[in-house]
Amino acid sequence: MAMVCLTDFEEYAKEHLSKATWDYYAAGADECCTRDDNLLAYKRIRLRPRILRDVSVSDTRTTVQGTEISFPVGIAPTAFHCLAWHEGEVATARATEALNTCYITSTYSTCSVEEIVAAAPNGYRWFQLYVYRDRKLSEQIVHRVEALGYKALVLTVDVPYTGKRRNDIRNQFKLPPHLKVKNFDGVFQQETAGPEEYGIPANTLDPSISWKDVYWLQSITRLPVIIKGILTKEDAELAVEHGVQGIIVSNHGGRQLDGGPASIDALAEIVDTVQGRIEIYLDGGIRTGSDVLKALALGAKCVFIGRPAVWGLAYKGEEGVREVLQILNDEFRLSMALSGCRNVAEINRNLIQFSKL
Repeated sequence: MAMVCLTDFEEYAKEHLSKATWDYYAAGADECCTRDDNLLAYKRIRLRPRILRDVSVSDTRTTVQGTEISFPVGIAPTAFHCLAWHEGEVATARATEALNTCYITSTYSTCSVEEIVAAAPNGYRWFQLYVYRDRKLSEQIVHRVEALGYKALVLTVDVPYTGKRRNDIRNQFKLPPHLKVKNFDGVFQQETAGPEEYGIPANTLDPSISWKDVYWLQSITRLPVIIKGILTKEDAELAVEHGVQGIIVSNHGGRQLDGGPASIDALAEIVDTVQGRIEIYLDGGIRTGSDVLKALALGAKCVFIGRPAVWGLAYKGEEGVREVLQILNDEFRLSMALSGCRNVAEINRNLIQFSKL
């Protein structure tokens, strides 16, 4: 069967993954309003195409944190890739390296950061991390990824506690015995008796995390710090004041607070507040090339895909992720041309018309 668009990969994954695994990846918090609105919000945004602009040559390249990537779509941090494909994050890393874009590796990987770097030595990578009650855990992983050549740290700030994902509770979701959170292999041996949450002991995350921890993180690394999980202009302003190098506008794929805004709906106020002082990125709900175009028109420098990468893995491992990225690249190039944009510098807010839906 020909895989023509990202929903083809979604349907394949739903058919071929176990129910518990599919439910884990698909989950939103509570009633899944925010998860679903992440997709619906793009359909409320209309484009204002310009014509007769000579789009015979187009260029999708952009830069993130000063590094050139082939097009403005990277891989968002998602956990447990080995649930979808036996090679897991190693396959994701190779695919992202092949397409020359950015892969944000999750703390909750089922391959270690060392294995990921060994598999794709020339890949451009950032590392997503949480702050743990035991700061030494966070510190050790920061030093590991810095030594391995990761280029930025992405601090996820919207998980003081894990959101309530109903199907995971019903399924009593647990990592199968042959998989583990590889970055913490051996760290939690003595605590295996207690309850666990998504592969590590419950209550490991620190709910006391605050802005002072951003300063703490900056004090232990030379890497740029990017904050993931901002949805308001107030927090965007605080992020700039605290010297972070970037913001990922994100609601965690609708998996944390249900009833918050779709990420694309939160983007404009954050871009307007930041006014180019730092780069703004976005994840959540990107399914087509025109979604990418809309996000860039509203001021995102780059977008990141979460679930679609996992669907690509489920379909055919590295090759599947490459196909997902290639489809988005081709669709984005076509949407750009049909809107009259020859390169990403020509994409701006004049392209956007909010519909009256």
